[in-house]
Amino acid sequence: MGTTPTVLIAGFGDIGERVARLLSPSHGVMALIRNPDRQAAVKNAGAQPSLGDLDDVASLGAIAGLASTVFHFAPPPNSGADDPRTANLLVALSAGVLPEQVVYISTTGVYGDCKGEWIDESTGVNPESDRGRRRVAAEQRLTVWARNNGVKLAILRAPGIYALNRLPLDRIRARTPAIIAAEDSWSNHIHASDLARVAVSAYEFLAGGGSGLERLVLNVVDDSQLKMGDYFDLVADHFKLERPPRVLRAEAESKVSTAMLSFMRESRRIRNEHLKTVLRFSLNYPTVGDFLAGLAESDVSNRGETPLR
Repeated sequence: MGTTPTVLIAGFGDIGERVARLLSPSHGVMALIRNPDRQAAVKNAGAQPSLGDLDDVASLGAIAGLASTVFHFAPPPNSGADDPRTANLLVALSAGVLPEQVVYISTTGVYGDCKGEWIDESTGVNPESDRGRRRVAAEQRLTVWARNNGVKLAILRAPGIYALNRLPLDRIRARTPAIIAAEDSWSNHIHASDLARVAVSAYEFLAGGGSGLERLVLNVVDDSQLKMGDYFDLVADHFKLERPPRVLRAEAESKVSTAMLSFMRESRRIRNEHLKTVLRFSLNYPTVGDFLAGLAESDVSNRGETPLR
């Protein structure tokens, strides 16, 4: 009888919890958390908590050699152009038996502004914000470490993650303006459950041999083709809310946060052919419209805010 494989999830947020629920029936799942109050949520997802803080490498000793696969979902710090949390994670992992594969969720923000052009995984990274630079730094550090240590690596570049509790309803209700169509940026989306399933599929692909690949880079986006304002309109219409007012880009940029402004300044349309051909992945929610169409009337009262990527 074979040994049950053990995985470690570093960054136990929404996606981490979804991955834990997918894998816990057949795997031993450990979750690295820094807040002891999260232990109940970890256990409810079928995982076991391990306390440690990625901002404090000395606190990470317990994860060395703990798992054959590591899912790295922890975000970088909110400032700077580097990601010391990824550096600390790799120091900790290097202190014991190395994992066989690492799956990292990055962001499509690494491509910067592509002026609305279609891009794919062959497009070079060109981050234009510290948000994107932090992710490129993490990708590069993981790539060098994995290559030097013979560890398989999957880098999953995700766009705006949405789900029932991650929709821009607060923004719409606040009447925050959107940009007129002629000046608006293209946006890209993925449902949280599809992203979690891709993470598991990438792990299984690498663990199963991965067609000889040691490093897998995938854009994890759905089939939606929406400009940012059209996305807000789509959600507003479904929940029977008034659509956001449309204004010129210059006016909109004076009324949004600095973080949102960095998203508004980047426009790209991202192909997902590799997701479908390499992993042979089938999306549960091919478009945002498909997801909304399947919601029950009782869901109209739900509220939340989508963190764009």
